[in-house]
Amino acid sequence: MIKVLHNNSCSKSRAILEHLDENNVAFEIIDFIEHPLTVLEMKTVLKKLHMSADELIRKSEPLFKEKFANQTLSEDEWIDVLVENPSLIQRPILIKGEVAMVGRPIENVKYFIDN
Repeated sequence: MIKVLHNNSCSKSRAILEHLDENNVAFEIIDFIEHPLTVLEMKTVLKKLHMSADELIRKSEPLFKEKFANQTLSEDEWIDVLVENPSLIQRPILIKGEVAMVGRPIENVKYFIDN
């Protein structure tokens, strides 16, 4: 089963859920806005993504531009920022076992599901 870290206000995130549903792919939705990830969960997701916290940040978000754009933080500090401000997390994130991916573009999601 695929876990989907989902933000319901994100059209791309909703589109991935629709795609999974239309293709009869079993999935579990984790609304990380309503139920923010813990620091340990965030570290686990980053490890599965093979990404740093900085790479997972939505740098186009007004909150990032206003509050964090000029900050130089450590990995642990960026993780804290993401945990405290889940809207800054790129989405959706699909997790299958020990691997994960940011669910864009849809062609990559199709490959992820099949392999």
